[in-house]
Amino acid sequence: MDAYDKGSGARRGQDGAAGPDGEADSPETGGTAGATEPAESTEPAEPAGRAAAAEGAVGASGAAGATAEEAAVPGPAQEDPVQPSAPRTGVAALSPRYQVGAVVALAVVAVAVCAHIGLVFLHVAPSNTLTKQHGSVVDEWVFPEFEQNWKLFAPNPLQQNVSVQVRAEVSTAGGEIRTTGWYDLSAEDGRAIDGNPLPSHTQQNELRRAWDFFVASHDSDDRPVGVRGTLAETYLRRIALLRLDRDGAAGPGGVVERVQYRSRTTNVEPPPWSGEKVSDRPTVRELPWWSVSPETRGAKAGQAGQAERDGGAA
Repeated sequence: MDAYDKGSGARRGQDGAAGPDGEADSPETGGTAGATEPAESTEPAEPAGRAAAAEGAVGASGAAGATAEEAAVPGPAQEDPVQPSAPRTGVAALSPRYQVGAVVALAVVAVAVCAHIGLVFLHVAPSNTLTKQHGSVVDEWVFPEFEQNWKLFAPNPLQQNVSVQVRAEVSTAGGEIRTTGWYDLSAEDGRAIDGNPLPSHTQQNELRRAWDFFVASHDSDDRPVGVRGTLAETYLRRIALLRLDRDGAAGPGGVVERVQYRSRTTNVEPPPWSGEKVSDRPTVRELPWWSVSPETRGAKAGQAGQAERDGGAA
């Protein structure tokens, strides 16, 4: 046998290989023979955090498996809760009989609104076949609450100057009857408005609206059409008495017995570029004499007395 082969009798270190001479490495040579502490592992140790995470994952997977098994076990059947229906509102909340009544009422209102709009449209529309045949029906519905006109806006602005004048028959204090001259009431209103930054509504509209009311409620022979025509005459009588009294037409001790109106209408001259030709001759409309009734005279006297009392109180 080889002299260097010691067989099983060769001494080895606990963790180190035997030397060539069969003896363990001495401490001087870096051997571990005779060391009392165990040698460190050659593989790096696994961090404690990773090990803990692995244990947590194993526990979680186990819990998930238990939950899945519990879910797989059939339990008692559960019924879905019945959702309450939303309460009905409006017409749907009514009974069928009332629903029918509501629909009928809405239909009647819709028809009435359409008829009203149609009649007002015919009133403001230019003259046509319908207005010629059914003009009285349209006027009865429109006047006086729903009156409309185009005097401020197109298509038919007012293109005439209308001057309203009045005169009176006066019973003097000596018992004589005299006739006054013509008082141009429109010119008086014009002078009161001209240069006035805040003219009164009476100065601007009282006489104009009263005359328009009279013309619309009388025929071409100056005969009143219905009750509105009589009302228009009474209104003009009272305006005449107030204006004549303001101008002192009756004189001292005189009494106005009758009044008479007339209008003088002149066309407004068109601009030169229009090429339109209109007559420049005025049109005069003279109304018959109207007797002043005691009621009208009493109303004037009462208004004058009230004005004197107000002036004295002031």
